[in-house]
Amino acid sequence: MNTTYASVVLAAGKGTRMRSNLPKVLHQVAGLPLLAHVLQAIEDIPFASTFAPLQATLSGHRPVVVVGYGAEHVAASFGDRCHYALQDEQQGTGHAVLMAQEAVDTLEPQPEIVLVCYGDTPLVTRERLAQLLAEHVARQATVTFLTGTASLPSDYGRVVRNAEQRVSAIVEVKRATEEQKQITEVNSGVYCFERAWLWSELATLPRNPGGEYYLTDLIAIAASQGKTIATVAGSLDETVGINNRVQLAEIEQLLRRRILERHMYAGVTIIDPATTYIGVGVEIGNDTIILPGTSLTGQTRIGSSCRLGPGTTIENSVVGNHCVVRQSVLEETTLEDSVSIGPFSHCRPGAYLAHNVRMGNFGEVKNSYVGPETDMHHFSYIGDTTMGEHVNIGAGVVTVNYDGVRKNRTTIGDGAFIGSDTMLVAPVNVGEHAKTGAGAVVKHDVLPGTIVVGVPARVLRSPQPADSSIADSGQKE
Repeated sequence: MNTTYASVVLAAGKGTRMRSNLPKVLHQVAGLPLLAHVLQAIEDIPFASTFAPLQATLSGHRPVVVVGYGAEHVAASFGDRCHYALQDEQQGTGHAVLMAQEAVDTLEPQPEIVLVCYGDTPLVTRERLAQLLAEHVARQATVTFLTGTASLPSDYGRVVRNAEQRVSAIVEVKRATEEQKQITEVNSGVYCFERAWLWSELATLPRNPGGEYYLTDLIAIAASQGKTIATVAGSLDETVGINNRVQLAEIEQLLRRRILERHMYAGVTIIDPATTYIGVGVEIGNDTIILPGTSLTGQTRIGSSCRLGPGTTIENSVVGNHCVVRQSVLEETTLEDSVSIGPFSHCRPGAYLAHNVRMGNFGEVKNSYVGPETDMHHFSYIGDTTMGEHVNIGAGVVTVNYDGVRKNRTTIGDGAFIGSDTMLVAPVNVGEHAKTGAGAVVKHDVLPGTIVVGVPARVLRSPQPADSSIADSGQKE
């Protein structure tokens, strides 16, 4: 029989110490909101090695996120990636979980297990969550929670055990005795509960002296009822929450290091990890070398045996194998294999450079296709252009794509030679193997094999009788 679990993520707090109008869980680390990291870990639970024995018997639902401050902004950011439950008034963690009851109970099939974690813990891993679920199922527990070992003093709630080493309570520091404060086993704040038991006990949970309902108080209740309580030991680093921007920066460093190590273990050389930034969603092939000062962000995919940097920024782009990008910027760009760019060049959104394109220093390409084996070595701007293969773009070439009202396209045929400082005033077509002289201003189509020169450009040589209409139009300029 298949068992299901629901994941409840607590994300209702404003995060007052962040001193921000933005809900705390929408602040970013490694290029993604805090909550996105937690949701990803939950969604990836079925891919964890610890979960493998449970694949046939245990499955999950979309997470339920408990929102409060800035609820509309959180929902707008994540859409139907999750369900939402509203906690209008923050009255503690127990109250927050209770607000998720309706959303959880409407899931089909109804879950038997409720996994609870926090939306401001971006270091939590799928392996640890899977381990918690596996232990909960194996022990047939009423409650299972994650513990860690903390150095003293510590603000974590202490895990109190009896003489038989069974858990009897979690005691928050402000309510702990001096003896209890010496306990180093602490609560990490990630739980699995038997759903039916959870709802019944939350409904009668007493307020603490501060007027809030603590989820941790359920542990003592379960112990007093003789219920099975299981624990899983883990690293506190994985469940550390973020309360201010200093901690945000600290977590950024930890997460960045984790990401860099993952790529290095997978066969990527990173010369200087301290100056290299790689976003959590980036993919990199083996034998690629990342030089200092390089930033790879968004949904960027890098092929094998590339050399990127130094000082290179690549955002939401696809880079093929054996590419070289030096001190340049790529935004929403596609490079096929063996493309060379830089230094100091810029590919803007919509740039597509085909196989073995060579783009040198101070070039710019935007919303254009540059055909295979094309050379544009320096000081050129190519915008809104479709270009064939084996084209030569001389120094200082500009496609004049904007007429003050609309953007117009330029087409350049295979084997064309565009001389230095040529202005191609769009809309214009340059035919295959056509040539333009240095400094030409081309305002009319150039037939295949034709050579044009001058300002405005006129036909200098044609492989066939010049089209009188083109010649005439040129004479009238």
